[in-house]
Amino acid sequence: MRRMRRGWQRLLATRTYPTPVKTEVKGTEIMHDPLWNKGMAFDWPERDRLNLRGLIPPRVKSEKEQVERVLRLVRSEETDIRKNLILQDLHDRNETLFHKIVLEHIGEIAPLIYTPTVGIVCQMFGVNYRRPRGMYFSRHDRGLFGTMLHNWPSDDVKVIVVTDGSRILGLGDLGAHGMGIPVGKLALYCAAGGIAPHHVLPVVLDVGTNNPDLLASEDYIGTPEKRLSGDEYYEFVDEFMQAVEARWPKCVVQFEDFETPRAVPLLAKYRDDYRCFNDDIQGTGCVTLAGLLSAARNAGTSITDIKVLCAGAGSAGLGVCAQIVDGMVEAGMSREDAMARFVVCTSQGALGKPDGSHGDPNATRGLSDDRKPWVNPLVSDGASMLEAITAFRPTCLLGLAAQPGGLFTEEMIKAMTTYAPAPIIMPMSNPTSKAECTPEQAYAWSEGTAVVATGSPFAPVTIHGKTHTPSQCNNMYVFPGIGLAAAVAPSLIPRVTDKMLYRAAVACADAMTAEERAEGRTFPDLKRIRDVSKAVACAVIEEGFRTASAHDRLQSIIPQDPAGLEAYVEFQMWKPVYHPLVDPTPRHFD
Repeated sequence: MRRMRRGWQRLLATRTYPTPVKTEVKGTEIMHDPLWNKGMAFDWPERDRLNLRGLIPPRVKSEKEQVERVLRLVRSEETDIRKNLILQDLHDRNETLFHKIVLEHIGEIAPLIYTPTVGIVCQMFGVNYRRPRGMYFSRHDRGLFGTMLHNWPSDDVKVIVVTDGSRILGLGDLGAHGMGIPVGKLALYCAAGGIAPHHVLPVVLDVGTNNPDLLASEDYIGTPEKRLSGDEYYEFVDEFMQAVEARWPKCVVQFEDFETPRAVPLLAKYRDDYRCFNDDIQGTGCVTLAGLLSAARNAGTSITDIKVLCAGAGSAGLGVCAQIVDGMVEAGMSREDAMARFVVCTSQGALGKPDGSHGDPNATRGLSDDRKPWVNPLVSDGASMLEAITAFRPTCLLGLAAQPGGLFTEEMIKAMTTYAPAPIIMPMSNPTSKAECTPEQAYAWSEGTAVVATGSPFAPVTIHGKTHTPSQCNNMYVFPGIGLAAAVAPSLIPRVTDKMLYRAAVACADAMTAEERAEGRTFPDLKRIRDVSKAVACAVIEEGFRTASAHDRLQSIIPQDPAGLEAYVEFQMWKPVYHPLVDPTPRHFD
């Protein structure tokens, strides 16, 4: 049976759906395989040919009826964690139906399977643990990673999302309970990006945890020991990356929720040698650049005219700022001029000139190499954000601090309105409790003039009779398309480059419609997420064509003209619909 399932997977890998199964295949195995299970949607010919008659309730239900039933059940629950558990159970028994519901109701379901609910899911992962999903690599497995990867049944994994659980959203070290993050991300890869479920793999690198509550918990599922550090940690990750390349050389590895001191050096170490990217640094930077490009259009300006005050100097904050700088350079600015348009604030205040007026807290404790380039002489070291607004006059507030919510105050936003007709307010920290302000506050304090994008989903806000719809600046607008491009055009995308990320951001911004901008959105309606993913994938592949060798361009079967490329990518996207598993010709009994 395992050999036959792998045969089906190879057929799907070429975008060819499985041929009817033979009569000797046990239908009960298919019925309990979430990749192929249809539940009550098995029709009568399939029930007969797969020997399922009597094993399933007699009523045959359509996909639509199944979707409606699950939605009724989800909506009957009062808490988001209970809704998530229902969806987890569905994911474990019927992948097609699960992803169909995610795709068709993504605005309602995405917050339940990813931010903000995934934070609670990770915190309660051990208590609510049901069945294994994905792979775990621990210190007890050292030297065996390559062998272990062959335990995974798919011969063609195209995307891996991996975490070490050290910085889960804004919740800190959750160790192996961080598995909820890769699982949620890959659900979005499948639903929004069209990557088939058997082509993805969620992974936790269980290097231990320094969380005392988890170390003492009977429900903790990981190794109850302190985290590996130093060379031992990096050798651990090395073994994993080498094992992945040996098993699936065309696979893209997405690093997720690694703490800053690890995230930055790991990205620097691997980005030029492996097909990988860091979603917290590059993905967040890419989608924020897309949001800023779009917000600038809504505000009647351009990215080259924007001045940014960023709250947060961690890997996410500095990574985002770096990609915005790259975008400004692509738009025609010099890098020096672009860098001068940023003031970055740490928990100690602004990174500015050490003139002693605020005690120079950042300079006194020493600036790391990644922070030194962001010192802006127009503000004083340690200045508060309000003081920085007065001195620097930014037109955009960017929140990536992951600190307790409320960093953006009424006084700050009102100060911006005195010189910025349409201030851009982007409270990006997750989960919702970490948001620097709410859209309602931003609109109210700016008298409805602000252009708002957020990290978590928020409801529309009505100010002075006009309804504003704030967009969630969610990485799902870009990372599924990047993964899709790498999956369908591996020879053209041997590495994920900065230029590809910039093209992805522009494609996302360009996907906006006039109607969406009129509603105050800075990102497309999530109902069109597949269109956005396709546009992003096409933009990344086009950049791949620009940089590929002449040999790779000639050998590629992918069309280079825009219409042909779009049709090709569309054809390659997996769709969550049931397909016949047997020849529908009626079976006759003597």
